[in-house]
Amino acid sequence: MENLKVMYEEKEIQERIKEVAEEIDKDYVGKDIVVVSVLKGAIFFTVDLVKKMKTPIELETVQVSSYQGTESTGKINMKKDLDNSIEGRDVLIVEDIVDTGHTLKFLKEYLISKKAKSVKIAVFMDKKERRQVDVDIDYTGFVIPNKFVVGYGFDVDEKGRNLPYVGYIDN
Repeated sequence: MENLKVMYEEKEIQERIKEVAEEIDKDYVGKDIVVVSVLKGAIFFTVDLVKKMKTPIELETVQVSSYQGTESTGKINMKKDLDNSIEGRDVLIVEDIVDTGHTLKFLKEYLISKKAKSVKIAVFMDKKERRQVDVDIDYTGFVIPNKFVVGYGFDVDEKGRNLPYVGYIDN
């Protein structure tokens, strides 16, 4: 990929994920939770996160999309729904990135409408300067500047997800 600069190396990523897992474990002592991973990008973060957690989990996946290429379309499309009921359950949404906030706001409201007992959000990357709607993020891996990131689950038209580090496109 042209003009790709490293933002976070694999070791930094794994150390930060361990810290986030410890924060989550403190908040969910004595509980079991449903982890809802947002496909496709968040699966990399989700797998590493839950392997480092001690809290018992059940794993669900959803797929929502608002991106085409490097730009958000602003329209949220639910491509894959939950497989099982989350009624009365504590739910943790795991997402790769939050920028405008529209997708996570939609998803949190959707899971609440499914009668979840509680819904918290863990994001790998947070682009706060791009926020357009308020959405509470409970656990954050890294706060990043407004750069388009690639690697460790992030892609450009489905390419680059499998890089072990996070890079950004330097235009």
